[in-house]
Amino acid sequence: MKIWCDADACPVVIKDILFKAANRTATQLTLIANQSVAVPPSKYIKSIRVQSGFDVADNEIVKRMQSGDLVITSDIPLAAEVIDKGGTSLSPRGELYTVENIRSRLNMRDFMDSLRSSGVDTGGPPPLNQSDRKTFANHLDRILTQNS
Repeated sequence: MKIWCDADACPVVIKDILFKAANRTATQLTLIANQSVAVPPSKYIKSIRVQSGFDVADNEIVKRMQSGDLVITSDIPLAAEVIDKGGTSLSPRGELYTVENIRSRLNMRDFMDSLRSSGVDTGGPPPLNQSDRKTFANHLDRILTQNS
């Protein structure tokens, strides 16, 4: 199993958790973004910079990932593609996207997008908190343990 991170919108604190986990478990971690991403020196961690553009990083992740890989993203359509390809997807808030819940998450995303398009202020997600970090780290540890 490899870990792929949609790094453009991934919080620094989540990247730090990923760096530690990759080194601790000797798991290959690749961060993909359309800007340079600083990574610590490690034979298990690398970053790939892609061109700017709509879904360029997402498309690169889907192209490179394989069944059984883990993708870290808050992008629901990307998570759906990962699941369709046999991967696992985890949000930086610790939400595990599954075959059972991804369609309802896509429907809710589309509904909220429609509201925003019609001028309704739906607000944004709350700031990442300690509980989110803990939930993310716990799910990540479970996934890595199951795949070691």
